[in-house]
Amino acid sequence: MPISRESILRCMDPEQFRKHGKEMVDFVANYWASLKDRNSGMTPLPDIRPGDVSKLVPSSPPKNPEDWKTIFEDLDKVVVNGATHWHHPRFFAYFPTACSYQAIMADILSGGIAGIGFTWKSCPSMTELEMSTLDWLVDLLGLPEHFKNAAEGPGCGIIQSTASDSTMIAIMAARAAAVEKVKQEPTFLNWMAATDLGKTIKGILGKVRQNTTEDEASGLPPPYYHDPTVFEKFVMYCSDQAHSSVEKDAMLCGVRMRKLKSSRDAELGNFSVSKETLEAAIKEDRARGYVPFLLVATVGTTCSCAVDHLDELGPICQQEGLWLHVDAAYAGSFFVCPEFGYMKRGMEYVDSFNYNAHKGMFINFDCSPLWFRDGAHASKFFNVDAVYLSHEHQATAYDYRHLQVALGRRFRSLKIWFVLRNMGIEKIREALRKQNELARLFSRLIVENGQFELFVPPHLGLVCFKIKNANNAQNEVLCNTLNEDRRIHLVPSNVHGTYFLRLAVCSQFTKEEDIIFARDVIYEINSKIRSQV
Repeated sequence: MPISRESILRCMDPEQFRKHGKEMVDFVANYWASLKDRNSGMTPLPDIRPGDVSKLVPSSPPKNPEDWKTIFEDLDKVVVNGATHWHHPRFFAYFPTACSYQAIMADILSGGIAGIGFTWKSCPSMTELEMSTLDWLVDLLGLPEHFKNAAEGPGCGIIQSTASDSTMIAIMAARAAAVEKVKQEPTFLNWMAATDLGKTIKGILGKVRQNTTEDEASGLPPPYYHDPTVFEKFVMYCSDQAHSSVEKDAMLCGVRMRKLKSSRDAELGNFSVSKETLEAAIKEDRARGYVPFLLVATVGTTCSCAVDHLDELGPICQQEGLWLHVDAAYAGSFFVCPEFGYMKRGMEYVDSFNYNAHKGMFINFDCSPLWFRDGAHASKFFNVDAVYLSHEHQATAYDYRHLQVALGRRFRSLKIWFVLRNMGIEKIREALRKQNELARLFSRLIVENGQFELFVPPHLGLVCFKIKNANNAQNEVLCNTLNEDRRIHLVPSNVHGTYFLRLAVCSQFTKEEDIIFARDVIYEINSKIRSQV
């Protein structure tokens, strides 16, 4: 059936876009205002069950264009009423996801330009603004100068989508660097000849030579830097407190991963990897015929915001030839505050570093900067030459396609540019400090009635607590009941067999009254559960 003239007129033209675009901006502004209104009746979690939203959406798409007014009227019913409100002042789950009007406007511009900046030529402003803003962040976070795009050395920064993407890129770069080292450095082999590692590598090379002859004859040679014959004996390390994405990344990269058991940290009272544990693992794995090549250290673990000490682990990685990658997804934003500088000790040993600007800097998802000490070297591991991607400036300009899995990319640097220029760094510092102070307030309030205890000391806006003298099942009942109540939302975690609850200060709208409210709700629900036993 042909589309009627009436249907065509319903489609959006520039004037209608101006009109309805303003309506959408008003809709978003009203949504944010409702989040701040504690009398609006809105709760962090929606009162729905799986499948409820699907019932509101037709099972098949419309045959003809619908009027925008009809679509707009469905926003509350389908989208807002079924959403978990991450910016609600009483949302205390996971970790924050940041946002601001400045960042939203940046996404409007990015979507409006609709460019794809995989090379400098494909969108010069996208490439060069990203290079500049990431150099700004190096200064603001106090990272080593060699990470800068503008530095004389080979360091560079690139914005990835998430910390998961950043870590995967780092693993693949570290794996490729180790493969290259094994294949190309005879001096390395001579030096290691009498060691367990040397014997392992000689065995790998013998297999590589045999396979190379067969592969060349069949016309199916493996990729040089990503030769599975070489890395089948590789092993990487991370803390047993590392984010689940690290394990997923290792799995997708096809390398063995060993989780190192964390222990109580004398400085922060949290759970981190000791240098002794790392040294013992390297020695043991080499004796077993494996090739250690990478440590993923975590600064700000999801479970309890623990910090692996880079100044202790870094020298071991350097001495033993391991690539050191740092996942500071959450805690990295706090680097902008001088008082949290203790987390940066040892950064001079780091080969790659990522954090999520979209967690604590008023920059909305997605924006996960990743820096390399030697990006020029790493970029060749991801390079696939194609005539349609070449351009006359590729010898002197930077092409970001060489340090990511995807070819296409969005204009994410606009968010950093708008936020830092219009908001300023002091506003960001103020918000991060408030986050930390509110968490410390909750840590004091929750233990006042003597029924709760802290699992670890509060750190960077996160409080881990549990019912005193209670088992895991009792704490789990409390957590589930709190979320079924929906007035506040938090999630649990488990470290070395101990189940506990986490309260993370997530919303920029959270005030002391919300922290007190959370304490009161937890006390109330816990009392009800106790009275029913």
